[in-house]
Amino acid sequence: MEMNRVKQIVSSPAEITVSYHGVPIWIKSYDENANTARVYSRSKPEEEMDVSIGELSEELTEL
Repeated sequence: MEMNRVKQIVSSPAEITVSYHGVPIWIKSYDENANTARVYSRSKPEEEMDVSIGELSEELTEL
């Protein structure tokens, strides 16, 4: 994923499915300088971690 898309997802009111190594996550924040995002698993919101933006993937849904 690219930083611009992360910014769009964070600011979007819509629920956009994003995953980190196949695990659905929420993006809490991002750091443009480090090219990382602060994320947490949907199933374990208490476990936050910083990950590389390049390791995130958007799950596209068909309409």
